Amino acid sequence: MQIQQQKLVTVNYTLTDDDGSVLETTEGKHPLTYLHGLGTLLPSLEQALDGRSEGEQFTLSIPPERAFGEVDENLVQQVPRDAFQGVEDIQPDMQFEAQTSQGSRVVTVVDVDDENVTVDANHPLAGVTLNFDLKVEEVRDPTDEELAEMASANPADAAGDDQPD
Repeated sequence: MQIQQQKLVTVNYTLTDDDGSVLETTEGKHPLTYLHGLGTLLPSLEQALDGRSEGEQFTLSIPPERAFGEVDENLVQQVPRDAFQGVEDIQPDMQFEAQTSQGSRVVTVVDVDDENVTVDANHPLAGVTLNFDLKVEEVRDPTDEELAEMASANPADAAGDDQPD
């Protein structure tokens, strides 16, 4: 069976950057299972899976502009330390949810001094080429229960709206 809209797809993958560092893998864990066409994957990844068959293995390289974008230096800002009230020990790599004019964003602490905290609102994979090694493990029709569960977990997408995680 081929991957197409409304098929339940199970894949194993290893994601690396251009240096070969493993960013994420399903190896030794549970494979990724998703409903194709729901918009839960990066659009470029979902497009590359479209039409593939069970058992098929392939590699895929997705440049930053088709993944999480280039690094935007405007999204790196110094914030007064007192904006982090109630947090005593602020360390690099900590993440916080910040309210911005464009809504809620996750920011990562990149530097801390006595007066300021430098945060980066870029996605952690911004500027990174994503290199996938993929194997399609299973392609099948979802059960009614699986469809209902996935639709309730992502109601906007169930209505046909497209989203990249």
